[in-house]
Amino acid sequence: MYTISSKIKLTAAILIILGAIGLIYGFVNTPASVDEVSTMLAEEHAAHGETHAAADAHHDDSHHAEHVYDQLKNRPWASIYTAALFFFLLAVGAFAFYAVQNAAQAGWSPILFRVMEAISTFILPGGILVFVLLVLSSLGYNHLFIWMDPEVVAHDEIIANKVGYLNVPFFLLRAVIYIGGWVFLSWLMRKNSRQMDENFSEALFKKNFKVSAIFLVFFIVSESMMSWDFIMSIDTHWFSTLFGWYVFASMFVSGITMIALITIFLKSKGYLEEVNDSHIHDLAKFMFGISIFWTYLWFSQFLLIWYANIPEEAVYFIQRIEDYNLLFFGMVAINFIFPLLVLVNTDFKRVNWIVVMTGIAILFGHYLNFYVMIMPGTVGESWFIGIPEIASVLLVGGLFLYFVFNGLTKAPLVAKNFPLMKESKHFHY
Repeated sequence: MYTISSKIKLTAAILIILGAIGLIYGFVNTPASVDEVSTMLAEEHAAHGETHAAADAHHDDSHHAEHVYDQLKNRPWASIYTAALFFFLLAVGAFAFYAVQNAAQAGWSPILFRVMEAISTFILPGGILVFVLLVLSSLGYNHLFIWMDPEVVAHDEIIANKVGYLNVPFFLLRAVIYIGGWVFLSWLMRKNSRQMDENFSEALFKKNFKVSAIFLVFFIVSESMMSWDFIMSIDTHWFSTLFGWYVFASMFVSGITMIALITIFLKSKGYLEEVNDSHIHDLAKFMFGISIFWTYLWFSQFLLIWYANIPEEAVYFIQRIEDYNLLFFGMVAINFIFPLLVLVNTDFKRVNWIVVMTGIAILFGHYLNFYVMIMPGTVGESWFIGIPEIASVLLVGGLFLYFVFNGLTKAPLVAKNFPLMKESKHFHY
């Protein structure tokens, strides 16, 4: 049995405390009024040597100040929402990989199942956090989703035409179905898996196979709809039929990467002794393959929209290229070029420190991907990676660290009585 160390508990606590303090600081230091923003903008104009007349030539002061005020008020909310959604979907992605392995009755991966199960324990707290943020948005605490504002809907024909789908009661109901379904099915599979430790039952083995298949069918539909609701609806005028697959690839590769990182960490501490470099090699193959798949989806979506040059579609990328140029193209380089150059080498996939280095880059790159998906529609050109953004990652990352490593203590690290375990332990090639 694995026992969570005091060092991990202390690290998680420090991350949570620092994150909470930083996020509170972010909320406290948002502008208190539009007048305060107007003063701030006037000072910026003066600092850049602009006269008041020149400033007026660029902006209608009152309208621009109100616009920037809304963006700055959104910034800490968007920061915690980005971090919460990233870690939540990472956990769901890891569980989706677990379900695939069960449904395929893969022989190489059962020795890693408890790591996958532990990561999936964050689906419940992560889902609760995301849902609370959605509820607070619906109550008017922020303007992350402009379609939730009745005044905006009343003056926007495009959003008004979507009100049958984009309305708060139906939106929250769908969120309950997505999150509730993922929480229940992940709990059920973990429960059956742990029961098999006590006494093998063919019925339980078959039941988990069926639950895996049910989850995958439910997931492929609910994940696409979730991506429309939780992310794409932020840019309410824009839509893409490829977006669900794009988000899936990001959360899937992030989940697999986290499985690899935690496995390597446990092995370095003397656990999972029967995990060998062939297991790590296979995880790295998935990290490499899904990174390429993500790039294919990114390029397909970008290329078709950019060359079609239809204004209502191209606006999504124009905003990101103009206001988020470095992050937009930087995260593509991190998520594609870095894994391609490193993990294309077969031998490198068996070297733990190389897999860890690449894994950290992948997680950082896909967090930036979520940042670039969410921030332009919520804070626009007023973005900045500062205390609220870093604090949000620390806070949710600390919660993730605690729940995952606490989940590892709930059952033996190597599942007992699993029919394919012997094959997994002797997996070499």
